[in-house]
Amino acid sequence: MARRLVVGAAVLRDGRVLAARRTAPPEAAGRWELPGGKVEPGETPADALVRELVEELGVDVEVTGWLPGRVPVDDALELAVATAVLVRGEPVAREHDLLRWVGAADLEDLDWLDGDRPFLPALAALLPGPSAAGARRAVLFEEEDARAVARELVDGGHAARVERERLAGEDDDEDHPWAVLTDAPPAVLEPLVHERDGWWEEDGPAPTAVPVPRPAPAPLPSGPRRVKRPGGGTDGGVGGRP
Repeated sequence: MARRLVVGAAVLRDGRVLAARRTAPPEAAGRWELPGGKVEPGETPADALVRELVEELGVDVEVTGWLPGRVPVDDALELAVATAVLVRGEPVAREHDLLRWVGAADLEDLDWLDGDRPFLPALAALLPGPSAAGARRAVLFEEEDARAVARELVDGGHAARVERERLAGEDDDEDHPWAVLTDAPPAVLEPLVHERDGWWEEDGPAPTAVPVPRPAPAPLPSGPRRVKRPGGGTDGGVGGRP
């Protein structure tokens, strides 16, 4: 008999993924999972995931892709995991006792359910490490374009997150463009941005400074230098910068 599909959500934000700690059944209590649930008859997996996260976390999400493979949970169920981004709301633990945003370096610190654990390597590859986070920044004028670029990058196995561009000290979102921070190489990023009339720039750590040889000092003058002032006068020194 075919196993029933269960879907989990790898909700990504700011280079981290949302993990939820179970309270039931007793054998799963205290262990961590990617939130989600069973696909009901007549639902697509993506629709089921959106519904489950409204019920479990009180948020609307957009499914952006799927991690490779499916994992049997037991004789009756198998798990598939999608990547997703928050569209509306802030997660609230309605059916779990704790929620946590986890970076790549912390994934292995959690006691994950057995069905979720096989997805961790693919998930870790989507989360930027300390040296890769924000390596490049694509700037676009429309939120829809920014999220479309991020989806394509995540589907291609790259880390990507969307944020609003603003200058230091500014709080108002009006008229500010959108940025996609990613570790994707220029050859992948450039055509996605170009077709949407945006641009990209390096956004990683500043390159290591390379010492520049100093020129040899000019020889000292043998006597006072006289500088002609406007109007015909002279001064025995050098004037300051205007």
